[in-house]
Amino acid sequence: MTVIGVFALQGNVREHLAMLTEVGVEARPVRRPSELEQVDALVLPGGESTTMYKLARTFELFEPLQKRIADGMPVFGTCAGMIMLADQITGGTADQETLGGLDVTVRRNAFGRQVDSFEADLEFAAFDAPYHAVFIRAPWVERVGPDVEVLSTVRSGPATGRIVAVRHGRLLATSFHPEMTGDARLHGYFAELVRAH
Repeated sequence: MTVIGVFALQGNVREHLAMLTEVGVEARPVRRPSELEQVDALVLPGGESTTMYKLARTFELFEPLQKRIADGMPVFGTCAGMIMLADQITGGTADQETLGGLDVTVRRNAFGRQVDSFEADLEFAAFDAPYHAVFIRAPWVERVGPDVEVLSTVRSGPATGRIVAVRHGRLLATSFHPEMTGDARLHGYFAELVRAH
C-alpha cells in the first residue's frame, strides 16, 4: 500500500492524515528522519513557514527532507508548505530557508490583511466541478518556471488571476488549505501522482 507521511511538527496534521486515509492510502505523521525514510511521499501542511523550517532544523529533518525532494520524492505543500517548497520567496524573513525543488517565486501573506481569510470556488482542469478553497493568510505564486504547470488561479475579486495551485513534476502545491473543506479530491489527485511515480 502507498504510504504518505504528513510533516507533523506544526500545522493541520490530523486533518491531512484523515483526508489521506479517506483516499485510500496509509497516512503517517513524520517527526524524525527514521519516519521520513518509511514513507513514499509527504504532505507539508499549512502552519507558520518560519516556525516550520526552524522546527525541521531542530528535529534534524531539514537536510533529509531536502535530499528526498532532490531524489524525486513526491511532496504536496499547502499554504506554508507551498512556501517551504518554493525555490524563492518574497516577503519572508531575511534568514528564512526553504526546502526548494519547486521552480516558483512565492509571496508570503500575499493576500494582505483585508482578506486575511476568505473562501473561493476554483476551477481545476482535472476536476469536473469547482473546488471550494479556504485561504488563511495565504501566499500566492508570483513567478513560475518553464516546467511548472499552473493548475488554478483566483477567478474574481481583488486577487483575480493570481496563481494559487501549481505542479512541478512530482511536486504539488496550493496556496489554500485543502484539508479544511471536506473535499478530498486534491488529496486523491496527489495519491494518484504518487502511485504513478
